[in-house]
Amino acid sequence: MISLPISSLEDTARKIRKKTIEMIYRAGSGHPGGSLSSTDILVSLFFGGVINYNPKDTKWEKRDRFILSCGHVCPAYYAVLSEAKYFSDEWLSSLRELNGVLQGHPSSVHAEFIETSTGSLGQGLSVGIGMAIAMKLKKEKAKVIVLSSDGEQDEGSHWEAVASAAYKKLGNLCLIIDKNGMQIGGFTKDVLNLEPLIEKYRVYGWDVYETDGHDFRELISVFSRFNEEKDKPKMVICRTVRGKGVSFMEGDEKYHACTLSEDEYRRAMEELS
Repeated sequence: MISLPISSLEDTARKIRKKTIEMIYRAGSGHPGGSLSSTDILVSLFFGGVINYNPKDTKWEKRDRFILSCGHVCPAYYAVLSEAKYFSDEWLSSLRELNGVLQGHPSSVHAEFIETSTGSLGQGLSVGIGMAIAMKLKKEKAKVIVLSSDGEQDEGSHWEAVASAAYKKLGNLCLIIDKNGMQIGGFTKDVLNLEPLIEKYRVYGWDVYETDGHDFRELISVFSRFNEEKDKPKMVICRTVRGKGVSFMEGDEKYHACTLSEDEYRRAMEELS
């Protein structure tokens, strides 16, 4: 487990965003919007003393399990894993290569450090429930953390999992929602308005929190609740901005998924330098 001071987390997040833009530009395609909005969440988890992990032993029995349910934002996740020394930065240049380790969505078939393959939205929480139940049966103290997107809340399978997790009293299960207000079809409120989201989770029996998804102090403070021993699953809504950190990408529908031009790449890297 790594716990860096706030100033170092900010520097790390800037570095992760640069790596993310570089990866997507070199690959010729990718999802910059959600990758950038989720960066500070991922940095807080892996470098803010939240997730217990060991990059030298990816199957360590005492590790916390992390599932990137919104698998399309994996460029930021891969950048974080490289920074955490799971693999060399050289691997980042292979994003989306055929049969490569760093697939366009996380694949446990191609990469042994990935807990489970994701990308089909609405499935990650269900897998997390299975892991959480198994860990409770084995009396393991580790936790399962699932990162989801607000667009993913549209999936019916996700809500079946929400109901099941509370019914099973999975206090070792933690869900984070990257709420940047946008999805591939536009603004989430226009595609399918699920508000009031907080109340819906509470009715199902979850402990629910909300925070600024770009404030490291707030993020680490609320994520510390993941270690509380309760019989309720925990959920945190993180209010974020799509494309955060690159001014011309922030809040722009174009950057859900795209090919970055040389000019866009250059401008983004200059802003992040």
